[in-house]
Amino acid sequence: MGIQYRDGYKYQLAEDYTHELPDYFKPTWREIETDFIWYDGALGLIVKQGYAWDGPSGPTIDTKNFMRGSLVHDALYQLMREGFLEKNVHRSIADRLLYDLVREDGMSWFRAKYMYYAVKWTASPMARKQPKVLLIAP
Repeated sequence: MGIQYRDGYKYQLAEDYTHELPDYFKPTWREIETDFIWYDGALGLIVKQGYAWDGPSGPTIDTKNFMRGSLVHDALYQLMREGFLEKNVHRSIADRLLYDLVREDGMSWFRAKYMYYAVKWTASPMARKQPKVLLIAP
């Protein structure tokens, strides 16, 4: 029998990551639970061990000051793709949170702004409902 897999992932979370969402995000949320992402107003966003994501996307370099932001941003975009969050409401907030996280983690102002506008202008298709295709190999 063959294997079933999904491509498009580069990194896998080695332990749960909990992130307290900023106040500008909280009022738009309700409790959400998927296999790898959980949100509760009291604890915040929890991305569970084993979660796979593609890291920083586009023509960029995967640096340490980009990893946490890319993890949280990818988890939020996944919730949009899966219909738990509304793209027209949450996408701009997720993009702003990405900017805030990379700046907090030491990314230069110039690179963070460049990245923010690149995401803002090009990442819309990544927030549309589109499940990862299941691939099969022998």
